[in-house]
Amino acid sequence: MRHGEATCFAPQVEVKRERMTTPLVIDGNSLSLSDLRDVAQRNRPVALSDAARQQVARARALVDRIAAGDAPAYGINTGFGTLAEVRIEKQDLRTLQRNLIVSHAAGVGQPLSIPEARALLLLRCNVLAKGHSGVRLSTLELGLELLNRGVTPVVPERGSVGASGDLAPLAHLALVIIGEGEAFFDGVRMPGRDALRKAGLEPVVLEAKEGLTLVNGTQAMCAVGVPTLLGAEELAELFDVAGALTIEGMLGSHRPFLAAVHAVRPHPGHGAVSTHMRALLRASQLVESHAGCHKVQDPYSMRCIPQVHGAARDGLAFARKVLEVEVNAGTDNPLVFAEEEELVSAGNFHGQPVSLALDVVAMALTQLSSISERRVEQMVNPSLSGLPPFLARNSGLNSGFMIAQVTAAALVAESRVLCHPASVDSIPSSAGREDHVSMGMTAALKARQVAEHARQVLAIELLVASQALDFREPEKTRPGVGVAAAHALIRSRVSHMDVDRELHRDIAAVAALIDSGELLEHVRRASAS
Repeated sequence: MRHGEATCFAPQVEVKRERMTTPLVIDGNSLSLSDLRDVAQRNRPVALSDAARQQVARARALVDRIAAGDAPAYGINTGFGTLAEVRIEKQDLRTLQRNLIVSHAAGVGQPLSIPEARALLLLRCNVLAKGHSGVRLSTLELGLELLNRGVTPVVPERGSVGASGDLAPLAHLALVIIGEGEAFFDGVRMPGRDALRKAGLEPVVLEAKEGLTLVNGTQAMCAVGVPTLLGAEELAELFDVAGALTIEGMLGSHRPFLAAVHAVRPHPGHGAVSTHMRALLRASQLVESHAGCHKVQDPYSMRCIPQVHGAARDGLAFARKVLEVEVNAGTDNPLVFAEEEELVSAGNFHGQPVSLALDVVAMALTQLSSISERRVEQMVNPSLSGLPPFLARNSGLNSGFMIAQVTAAALVAESRVLCHPASVDSIPSSAGREDHVSMGMTAALKARQVAEHARQVLAIELLVASQALDFREPEKTRPGVGVAAAHALIRSRVSHMDVDRELHRDIAAVAALIDSGELLEHVRRASAS
C-alpha cells in the first residue's frame, strides 16, 4: 500500500473509498461533524453557498481598500507576531504573504492521515466561507477544488502549540495552494505543484492578508479531534456491550441497571448507559439460572457500569458541544467585519476550548479502558470468577488469556500517562507576544493515541468475555438479546480457545469487527427488536 493511502478517521478505521455524489454546500455556519466525516472519509464533493460567496466578496473588498491606503493594519501591511509594528511597503505585500507561509511551514513528524488532512482542508475552507477572513474568492475556490479533485496536502502532525491557532500545520496546507510543499494525489506523495498540475489546477499568488488568513485557526486540532471524538462515541457504546457480555459470563446481577437507580441520580450519561444495559440484557434466561445464588454484590467494575461509563459519556457529550461550535467558528486574526468596515485584532484563534475538550476525551476513554481491564481481571482470576484459571480448560499446560489481561493493563497504564492534561500546559512563543498557549494539537494527538489503546482494550474484553460466556453454555441458557448477538458474531470470526494459540490474531479479528461497524450495528438491531 502506498504511503498515505491507509488512513484512519475513527480509531484506526480503514478509509471507505466509496464516493458520495451529492455535494455538501458550505457557508461557514452549518457544518456538522457527520458532514466533516463524509467529506474526509467518503470523498463527498463540496460547493460554496451563494450567500457565502457574497459575504466573502464584501470582506475582500474591505481588505483591498485598506491595503490601498497608508494606515497600518495588522496582517495586511505589517509584520506578524512580535514584528507587528514593522511596516511593509505596498510593493512587498505579495512577498510578505508568501514569506509568512514558507517560514511557518516548520512542522515535523509523520503526516496527518489523508482523511485528517482532508478534514483540515474542509475546516479551513469553512472558516473562509464565513466571510470574516478577507480571502479572495478565487483562493477559497482553489481550496475546494483540492478537495473535489483529490489533492491532499502533506501536513506534518507536530509543530503547533495552539497559540495563534495551528500555525505550522496550516502553513503546510497553504504551501500546496501556492504551488509549493507536497501533496498526495491518487495515493502517491509528490511535490505540490505536480499534484496541482495532474489535477488540472493552477496555484494562486497570495494578495494582502491571504497568507495570514490561511494559517490562523484551530483547524488542525479539530481535524484530529473530531474523528477521535466520533470514534470515541462508538467505542463508548461498545464498552457497554463488552460490560454486558462480562455480566452474563460472570453471572452478575442485572439489578444495578434498574431505571429507579438512575431516577434518584439523574446524570444524563448514567441514564443512557442504564437504559442501554437493560436493552442488551433483555430476555436473559441466563440470569434466571442464578437467581437464588449466595452472592450479595458484584464488584464495582460490573455494578458501577452506569456510573463510570455514564460519566465518560457525559465527558464526550461536553467535547461534542465544543467541537460543534468550533467547526463553524471564525478563528482569524484580524477578523474582518465588512458591514461595520472594521478589522478587529483579537484572540479567536486560541485553542483553549478545544484543548480542554480533547483532554476530556482522553480521560473519558481511559476511564472506560480502566474499568474494562478490571473486568478482564475478574474473569481470568479463578478466585474471583469461579471459572477455570485464565479461562483455559487445561490450565497449566495452557496459559489461556493470562497475557491478554497483561496487554490490557499495559495499554491502560500508558493511557493514564497520556491523560496528563495538555490544556494546563503552556510554553510562551514569539518572543513573549504569544505568552499563553493552548497546546491543543498536543491534546488532539494524545486523545487519538488513547482512542487506539481503548479500541484494543475493548477488543480484549469482548474476546475474554466471549470465552467466559462459553462456559455458561449460552446455547442452552440464552443470555440477553444484545449479548447473544454480540457473542454469536464474535464466535463467527473467532472460535472458542480450547488450546493456546496466537492471541494477537484473535484480538485483531475482534478489533476488525469494531472498526467495520458491523458489531455495533449487529447489536443495535438485536437490542431494538
